[in-house]
Amino acid sequence: MKAIQTGLAAHLAGGVTTLCRCWTLTRSDGLVLGFTDHDQDITLDGVIHRARSGLEASEASAELGFAVAGMDVAGVLHAAGLSEADIRRGLYDGATVRISLVSWSNPDDRQLLDVMVIGEIRRGDSAFVAELRGAAHRFDEERGRLYTRRCSADLGDSRCAKPVSAVGSTIAATDGAGTVTLPGLAGYTGGWFSGGRLSFTSGANSGHQVEIRQHDLIDGLAVLQLWLDAPMTIAAGDGVSATPGCDKSFATCRSKFGNSVNFRGFPHIPGTELLLQVAGQRVAPVADGGSLFR
Repeated sequence: MKAIQTGLAAHLAGGVTTLCRCWTLTRSDGLVLGFTDHDQDITLDGVIHRARSGLEASEASAELGFAVAGMDVAGVLHAAGLSEADIRRGLYDGATVRISLVSWSNPDDRQLLDVMVIGEIRRGDSAFVAELRGAAHRFDEERGRLYTRRCSADLGDSRCAKPVSAVGSTIAATDGAGTVTLPGLAGYTGGWFSGGRLSFTSGANSGHQVEIRQHDLIDGLAVLQLWLDAPMTIAAGDGVSATPGCDKSFATCRSKFGNSVNFRGFPHIPGTELLLQVAGQRVAPVADGGSLFR
């Protein structure tokens, strides 16, 4: 049971209440935005919570146990600082939302109702619907290491320990969304950057990163196809930098990066073909307890 703030408890005990809800949103880039369903702006902890923001919240669900509580918030894009470009850039993915019950006649009388994170965001016709998830959703996330043949580290992180340098270039040609031609990467073999990341260093997408789906060499020029379209239109002349890709196999770790000593997978785990092998049938590899790699 929550302990209600003294001032708010006294307000609730009165004959008339002046209550509203406020949402304090902290984006992944650290920007803090405030919204309220009251008809006037309310300031909480130095953050102005904007009225007339076009936001409308559904009823919140709460259940016993580890069931994930949630609610939806609908609103109009470009209202109160919200823009489709920022949503497409992923700035609201995983953003924290603090939901408070506030007396608009005295904002110091308030109660923190819940702390949620933004999940799926659906857009369309200049409007959006954001799903808010309760803290219990963390229990649905994968934690710890898994015994798999492929590496569980990301190229260049502290567990991989392989220094990775990005290669800069300028876009020579593009379809404006998911394909770019980069002369500065022409010296690398095709596929070197497949699975890597492309970072925009200038232009409308500056600061945005996207994963590279395929790297080809066409007429001596590097052509990259991206997994997701850039949030803004890509233009010739935009600056980018690309990091090589890793398919997280032991062979790639050893031959491409010379980093097999830091491989974070288990490449010698017997595969499904061995588990399904008929007992006594002599097919390679033989399940006699010996090494499968000699």
